[in-house]
Amino acid sequence: MKALLVIDMQEVTVGKDHAKMFDYEPDIISKVNDIIGQNDFVVYIRNLMKNNFINRLAPVKCFDGTREAELAEGLKIVSENVFDKYAGNAFSNERLGEFLKKNGVREVELVGVDGGGCVSLTAIGAVNAGFKVVMNTAAIGTVFKSKQKTYYNSLRKMGAVFI
Repeated sequence: MKALLVIDMQEVTVGKDHAKMFDYEPDIISKVNDIIGQNDFVVYIRNLMKNNFINRLAPVKCFDGTREAELAEGLKIVSENVFDKYAGNAFSNERLGEFLKKNGVREVELVGVDGGGCVSLTAIGAVNAGFKVVMNTAAIGTVFKSKQKTYYNSLRKMGAVFI
């Protein structure tokens, strides 16, 4: 069975009032929505910051319970499968891998943001957790282009498929 992992499609990254550093294609939400509509088993991943003194000083904030942390307005929500992470790799939340395996998932397809960060780091985590990985580049937004190239090269060597 395959699961679609929708990575970091939140107000802070792709919402109408997103942080200025996240300058993705204006149609990234519709591209992701198209892929969501083609999948039966969808899991949403939210990237959060721990609410501590240092992070409260950060120029971009994304704390649980804030508008910035919410899944982006206009994003197609087809399941209640939402997992939070505090690191780039969504598999740093052990509950994600357990949930996928419990549901018979052997393959994950990844969409969302950023191809030079959390999407690629989650893909590496998925390979290391024993999943077949498909990177759907039609619906992966990237601001960090140089890192994306490095991660994609590593993922190809690890056996990830790019479509």
